[in-house]
Formats: sequence, C-alpha cells, structure tokens
Amino acid sequence: MATKRDYYEVLGLAKNATDEDIKKAYRKLAMKHHPDRNQGEAAVAAEEKFKEAKEAYEMLSDTQKRAAYDQYGHAGVDPNMRGPGGAGGPEGFGGFAEAFGDIFGDMFGGQRGRAGGGRQVYRGNDLSYALEISLEDAARGKDAQIRIPTWDTCDTCHGSGAKPGTHPKTCGTCNGSGVVQMRQGFFSVQQTCPTCRGTGKVIPEPCTVCNGSGRTKKQKTLEVKIPAGIDDGMRIRSVGNGEPGTNGGPPGDLYIEIRLKKHEIFERDGDDLHCNVPISFITAALGGEIQVPTLEGKAAIDIPEGTQAGKQFRLRGKGVKGVRATYPGDLYCHISVETPVKLTEHQRKLLRELEESLKKGGGKHSPNSESWTDRIKSFFN
Repeated sequence: MATKRDYYEVLGLAKNATDEDIKKAYRKLAMKHHPDRNQGEAAVAAEEKFKEAKEAYEMLSDTQKRAAYDQYGHAGVDPNMRGPGGAGGPEGFGGFAEAFGDIFGDMFGGQRGRAGGGRQVYRGNDLSYALEISLEDAARGKDAQIRIPTWDTCDTCHGSGAKPGTHPKTCGTCNGSGVVQMRQGFFSVQQTCPTCRGTGKVIPEPCTVCNGSGRTKKQKTLEVKIPAGIDDGMRIRSVGNGEPGTNGGPPGDLYIEIRLKKHEIFERDGDDLHCNVPISFITAALGGEIQVPTLEGKAAIDIPEGTQAGKQFRLRGKGVKGVRATYPGDLYCHISVETPVKLTEHQRKLLRELEESLKKGGGKHSPNSESWTDRIKSFFN
C-alpha cells in the first residue's frame, strides 16, 4: 500500500495555515486538476491529484479531524489504522461541498451569488428593444423616449407574495437556506431548493393579484440618448433596466437595437450616402448645373456636356460622421438620364429631325452605339 503524502504538503501549506488559507489552496488545486479540465493521458494523473487534494481538504477543513491529524498523523483520521483519534475516513464531506460549490461558480461562470441566510441570488435577464429612427436622427443624434415593461412591488400584498392577512412560511425542505445538499456519486454539491426555488420561503396562500410573485408588470418610460452617427443594427446599453434579479440579485440590462427607416432619397452604406439623380437627356447632352439634396441642405453639381447614364459624382464630406469616425463620409450621386414621355406631334417631329441630323454626323455623336454595332457584326461573322 502506497504511503500517503502529508496533507499540508499536498496543499502546499504550513501547519499553522488558517482555514481561509486551506480553502484557497484547495480551490486552486481543484480547478487545476478537475477531470473536466484535463483530457487524454493527463486526465488519469489529474484525477489522482484531484482526489488527493480533496481528501486533504476534507481532513484539514474539519476542526476535529485536523486536531486528530496534527496529533497522530494519518493514523488519527484513517479508520483502517484505528488510531486513538480515529475521526472517520474521507467519506465525510464536511465543508467540501461549500468550497466545491464556489469552484463550480468560478469554473463555469455562473451568475449566482448568495443572499443573507445562504439563499441563491440570480441576476435578472437582459431585455432587447427595437427602436426605429430616421436617417436624419441617426446622423444628428437625438433624445428619444421609449416605453418598456417593468416589474413593480405588488400593491395588494406589498411584495410578500402572500394573500392579505397571511404570511410566507419557512421552507421545510431547506429550512430557509434556499439550497439543499445533493450527493451524486463522487461529488456532493449544493443545489437550489426545488420546493422554494431558492427563496427559503413557501407561500401557503398566494396573493391573487400577483400569483405569489410579489410583483406586478407595469410600463415605464425611459429617456434614451441616441448618439450622432449611429447606424442600423447598433445597440445602446441601458444598465439595470432589464428584468429584476431573484432573491435580491442585480437586474439585467436593456439593449436598444437601432433600426433605420427607409429614406425617400438616400441609402446609407457605412458612413457614405448614395442617391439617384435623374436629369433630362437635354441636360445630359448639353451639360449644366443641377441642385442635389444633402442632409445639411442643397449642393450644386456641374454636369459636363455629353454625360452618360450611370455617371457618378462624389461630394466629399456630405455623408454621415459615424460614432467612432473622425471625418464624415461622402455623398455619391448616381446620374440617370430620363427619357421624355407623352410627347406632342411637334415634339416628335423635332426629335426625328434631331435624329436625322445626328445620323449625318456619323459615329462621333454616339460612340457607344457605334462600338456596340461593330461588336454585333463581329459576333455574327
């Protein structure tokens, strides 16, 4: 039979270590060697070290067992040796469950805590709210008001959850602690009491208004500051305006997700804006100055003679200055040449005369058409 190592040596402590030192040392080793954190060949050795640290903690965290061990060594706590201070073997879990429960919280990121009396406390859930705003409001920022559901103390039972004239009683399953000890094979852990769900109280006669919850749902108005430059899909966090916590736990947060309304003129692409600008084919042919809209007002664009459909003009700095941007984006104006409709006979005659005149000039008036015709001939030949 292998000789057991000294319990103090296992935990890396001196014999005058305090209870807090013992607990901290054990938690560190348990997290390092826990079976769930070790895979493959290393898992076997880790499991042995985990068991060794667990046994050392069980003995040294118990005042009587530690005194017996300090006086008689392993013989004082090993029932197989039956020493004079035989205080029982490692089957007694003592304070192990409490420490191990804390370790589970550290390892798996639980949002649980403890209220007075050992009750489990839980952080409230986060809430999401979709807020639709205009492009102008997104670019300039604004203060908005939103109405969200919230929970308030029940006016009938004043938050007790019990029918008026009655009172909650201490839970008989957990004796008011809100937790119960559950042993599952190798482990002994604490779990939320299934009877009172961690509150430590049971309500024989629930309030008929709030159904025993002690809270009623209401609506509240929040002021939300929308920063200038915010874009579609971005979120604003409102701390503490989510669902309330359980057993005195902190509330969750409210996330306001921005949705941009479809704009009549502009389309946003990041910090840039795009718009379609129709011009007459006369302006496209002869050129001229046109007015285009921007978020700050009007701007002028010089249309060169012979401008083709699809031509793009860029106005620097006429876009949106994003939330994290140093400079605003640009405005891109896409030209579309508009074909006239509902012509009079006189107008038709003039256009036919213009067409005949253009044909006499050859391909110099319509370079794209001439190039297209040549490609068609080449294709069929």
